[in-house]
Amino acid sequence: MADRHHWPRWIALAVLSLPWIGTTQLVSAQAAQESVVLRDQTELEERVNQLASELRCLVCQNQTIADSHAELAIQLKDEVRKQLSQGHSDDEVRDFMVQRYGEFVLYRPTWRASNLLLWLAPIVFLLSGLALLVRHVRQPSRRTDAPTSAHPEPDDAEDTP
Repeated sequence: MADRHHWPRWIALAVLSLPWIGTTQLVSAQAAQESVVLRDQTELEERVNQLASELRCLVCQNQTIADSHAELAIQLKDEVRKQLSQGHSDDEVRDFMVQRYGEFVLYRPTWRASNLLLWLAPIVFLLSGLALLVRHVRQPSRRTDAPTSAHPEPDDAEDTP
């Protein structure tokens, strides 16, 4: 009977180490899961920042929503994050923003026939200005030796009596 109560030490050690092994496995699984979540969140934030740098802040002057600290810019960035986390592609999020706010929301507008004048107007004005400058510089001077006044000066001979 005394032999029955004295288990071998290795069995007792194995039984006592089971909770520790289970806890270690649980902690390892949680750490691996957190690592995957952090990696996914990092990738998501990179996509959010990339897309936010392509969208204009609607209340700021010439800033992207990535650079702006305005309340609307923060809300737009949160909307981008929400849509990307729901599995929407970058193009779908861009299209959503354009549909909601117009093409002005794009920091770099697309080439379309409707906005072709906006793209070409600066070039046309610059070339027109250069052409006028060249024309002005190349024109011969219109100066002559003739007097510039409209009234001729009286001769001294006519004044003598």
